[in-house]
Amino acid sequence: MSFTERSHKVELGLTVLLTEKRDWIRGKSIGLITNQTGVDATLQSNYRLLTEDADCQLAAIFSPEHGLWGAVQDGIAVDSALTSPEICKDNGRSSSKAIVKKVFSLYGQSMRPTPEQLDGIDLLIYDMQDVGVRYYTYISTLLYAMEAASDHGVEFIVADRPNPIGCTTIEGPVLANEFESFVGIHAIPIRYGLTIGELAMLLKAERVPSCRLKVAWMQGYERWMWYNDTSLPWVPPSPNMPTLTTATLYPGLCLFEGTNMSEGRGTTQPFEYIGAPWCNGERWAETLNGLRLPGVRFRSVVFTPAPATESTKHAKQTCGGVAIHVTDREHFRPIETTLHMLSILTSEYSDHFVFRTSHFDRLAGNSWLRNALLSGKSVNEMQEQWNAELQSWTDNAKQYHAY
Repeated sequence: MSFTERSHKVELGLTVLLTEKRDWIRGKSIGLITNQTGVDATLQSNYRLLTEDADCQLAAIFSPEHGLWGAVQDGIAVDSALTSPEICKDNGRSSSKAIVKKVFSLYGQSMRPTPEQLDGIDLLIYDMQDVGVRYYTYISTLLYAMEAASDHGVEFIVADRPNPIGCTTIEGPVLANEFESFVGIHAIPIRYGLTIGELAMLLKAERVPSCRLKVAWMQGYERWMWYNDTSLPWVPPSPNMPTLTTATLYPGLCLFEGTNMSEGRGTTQPFEYIGAPWCNGERWAETLNGLRLPGVRFRSVVFTPAPATESTKHAKQTCGGVAIHVTDREHFRPIETTLHMLSILTSEYSDHFVFRTSHFDRLAGNSWLRNALLSGKSVNEMQEQWNAELQSWTDNAKQYHAY
């Protein structure tokens, strides 16, 4: 990926919460919604920082999809009540308080904190890294937790973190209400251009007005920043999101989950490799490069997905396909690029290529996009169909900008 790094010191919402806003947590029994990304700029974990804070009591931890350590593959339920030795033992440290003993999954028997789990908790803190894309389920966990907190009179704090792919580019159709699901929780575009704190403010206004929400905003952050502009260490948010390059591609390339093509899961390059056993990568790459799409080049590739899960597509089969190389991330448009890729497949591989209809439509947030591809509409026509609603959403979202 070609870019000019503009390194700036950004202070996370977590740090602001534990310093300037510590009166928000003083004397509170806290439930922490987090995972392996919940660290500060020096890689100290938020649960340890809260446990060692004399002003509050960390009573429980709640983890999202992929589990507390981000080790569980996508779509796999995590047991609802987990015990982690790393957290339950003090590991020889002297401390006046016991390490938290309760760790609950929000991606298992229940997708939201239950009344029993919230018993005795005064405050929920949400602090983990998302990727700025509607399908990423951490934002669904955010909304469900806000609703649970509201229902049970529990205060709610979001410790804000950067949108890794920046907040200045907004792309894709706005989700239609009838397609709401755990991979599309609210009527927002695929790439929505807000930080998690800003999104929480929008969700409060539009979905949970009774939520007692506060946001610990970052300091030094600006909307144009990509993650590597912040000087913060990158911690992979999930098993198939290893790098910022992956996150840059994800808003578009994740749509291939709703097809019979491998999206590179089970390889070292998830969402960078797309292919299938019947695909001629040389021909597909040549056609795509001929379109001269902004900020991207394609290379033919052969790969064999390892069986990461039972649902890994084409596991142990040799696949032909393309590797996607971002050459200019400011001009690269992942959703537009993906639609061109899909358009070629629907016309040139109609005997092999198929949509997994319900899943594709959930990701797209509608059914018309799939029908437009199958009927041979141009990518420009598809974009024109969502432009008006996208502009309306963008204008409305500006009121929640904090940076």
